[in-house]
Order: sequence, then structure tokens, then C-alpha cells
Amino acid sequence: MTLAIMQPYFLPYIGYMQLMNAVDTFVLYDDVAFINRGWINRNKLLINGQEYLFTVPLKDASQNKPINEVHLVDDPKWRGKLLKTIEQGYRKAPHYGTVMPVTEKMVNFTTDSIADLIYFSLVELNQHLGLTTRLVQSSTIYNNGHLKAQERILDICQQEKASAYINPIGGMELYDKPTFAQEKIALSFIKAKRVEYPQFNRNQEFIPWLSILDVLMFNDVTTVRAMLDEYELV
Repeated sequence: MTLAIMQPYFLPYIGYMQLMNAVDTFVLYDDVAFINRGWINRNKLLINGQEYLFTVPLKDASQNKPINEVHLVDDPKWRGKLLKTIEQGYRKAPHYGTVMPVTEKMVNFTTDSIADLIYFSLVELNQHLGLTTRLVQSSTIYNNGHLKAQERILDICQQEKASAYINPIGGMELYDKPTFAQEKIALSFIKAKRVEYPQFNRNQEFIPWLSILDVLMFNDVTTVRAMLDEYELV
């Protein structure tokens, strides 16, 4: 069984989805410290031909809190504002008609927890794309918050009886293959390849690494499924 562990990101870029698709079980690491100005509650869209950074507003977010204890602001107006921005940016995109209802369902999910909002949205994206990856919130099952760093990752792998663990390429300095091999777990790192596709203006330079929403608005599910395999393991 192949496993990956990653902090929860809302409407993430395609590399995140590639990692999720590459494994049997994907653990949302939601009981570790929240990262200010990270990608947990932010991502990029294509609005009027330019990158646009959207942010889900949070209440008293702090790096002293675990992600699953961070709450959304009480004012629900941000949901309508975000959906309006997406509508204005993508209503002329070829797959707007099929993707927008899924987007509305994700954004309007009733919760005050950023962790639960992200979990729900990733389940919806999984279903929309026909993926079979099992999604797990780390706060709900492993009971190993006393462990740190690589030791905790290994413990989750052992609890899940994983034979292989895939980590984002940025973690090459954090984890070492011999230590995992001692536990009979094959460690590899995923490196996303640059994926290009037609956006609105074919004469304009392609803007990469936007939210998966951008990918879905311009490509059918079959094409996106093929894009999810555009990576290498090292």
C-alpha cells in the first residue's frame, strides 16, 4: 500500500492532486501547526488574464494552533464573493458549466473549520475526477501527536501498513531513504512536470501552477486524469 501525508490545501494546484492520485491513502496532516501566509487557505486563479490570489478568511489564525483548530470567520459573505470572482473569471471557459456546480458545492459546504472545508472539497474533487484514493484526516485516527517530524511520519506509515511512502520533492532534506528502508518502507519523492493547456488567450504566455479549478475549467476530466500522471518519482 502506497501512502502520502500532506497538510490540507484548499483548491490546490495540480501537483498536490498528482500526489493524491499517486497513492492508495492520502493523509491530510491537519493536527500540525497552521502556517501563516501558506497555501492552506489561499491559492491562485486566472482573472482577467492575470494571476489572482484568493484567501479564505480565518478567525484568529495562528502558528500556535493546529490546523484543525483554526476556524473560518463568522461572516459567510466571503463565500459569495469568492464564487462571484470565479464566475467572472471563468464563465466563458469551456467546462464552466460542469465545474461551477462542483465549485459551488465545495465553497458553500457548511462548516466553521478550515480543515473540514478542505477535507470535503478534496473528497468532491476526488469524486469529480473519478479517483479512488482514500482520504484520512490525521486528527481523527492516529493518536500520535507526541511524535515529531520523521518519527511521526514513520509511525503513520506503520499504522497504515504502508509499503511505500511518497513525499513532495521539497522534503528531500527532511527524510532519508535508509531510515525508511529499515522499516521496510520504500521512500520516494514526487516531482511535478510543468503541465500546459490552452487558457483564454492563446497568444498570451501560459500562466502555470494555478488552482486545480483553472485546470478543470479548461480541460475535460479525461484530459485532467492524464495530466495527473505527469510527474516523476525520485
